[in-house]
Amino acid sequence: MNESTLSCTPALGQGLPQSDAVTLWPVRRERLPPVTSESLLAQELATVLPPPWLRQLNLPNSRTNVRCLLPRTRVAKRVLDIVVALTLLIATTPLMLLAAIIVKLTSRGPIFFSQTRVGLNSRYDSTMAAAKQPQEMEGPCRRQQAAYGRPFRIYKFRTMRVDSDAGGPQQVKAGDARIIPAGRWLRKLRIDELPQLVNVLRGEMSMVGPRPECIEYMEELSAKVPNYLQRLGLKPGLTGIAQIEAGYANDLESYRRKVGYDLVYLQNCCLSNDLRVLARTVRVVLTGFGAL
Repeated sequence: MNESTLSCTPALGQGLPQSDAVTLWPVRRERLPPVTSESLLAQELATVLPPPWLRQLNLPNSRTNVRCLLPRTRVAKRVLDIVVALTLLIATTPLMLLAAIIVKLTSRGPIFFSQTRVGLNSRYDSTMAAAKQPQEMEGPCRRQQAAYGRPFRIYKFRTMRVDSDAGGPQQVKAGDARIIPAGRWLRKLRIDELPQLVNVLRGEMSMVGPRPECIEYMEELSAKVPNYLQRLGLKPGLTGIAQIEAGYANDLESYRRKVGYDLVYLQNCCLSNDLRVLARTVRVVLTGFGAL
């Protein structure tokens, strides 16, 4: 079996406890039409086109999450993550030491910035995660957050003032006054992202995949951006198609495009496309495309 013949369209509700099924499907004669991966993908592909450089796989059915990948593809992707992350970590150590010194000398506060982000949703099918709205869930806030995806701590070089998120996370804008002087070139060259290589080695992230989102934004984005939760079907990445083609997302329209590209990647995830994305990321780094 190869990648182009792999089929993965699990039945809606498959593998869920009876209590969840009752919540999603009230007892009534006329059942609501199920949310299928094909319909979700069709809606998002209407907003974006696959980039011409991407190898498009001929799949008989749409993928819904990482379990739809062939085992050898998942292994190859993990091996690529470890090899590339280790190589970059060793090669960029002098650059990261220089960045740490500059951050420390030019601004008050810690060298590194960490924040809780949302990772892979491996609890159940991502189609179900999208169908079950967060406001229907009961229990502590921590359980609601975990229902989006697996939370983890992301690491970056600090590029903003220490009080920049005093009122909670805020989207970065062009010319943002919160960014420290050294932070602008760190962000433009993506040097601030290099500590996330540790997240890749720990298995919390992949080199290529959807960018991990702040937990605080998940409820609003999942309510306002169609099929936003579908992107949790893959492990978050350090780079991806959305970063190469669309740059930084800070409004609803850019988030819609971001979701479209993330779902394009889900349908075409393979080793050769990961290599294509990594190669094109070099251009993004050198040109500063999409940086704020």
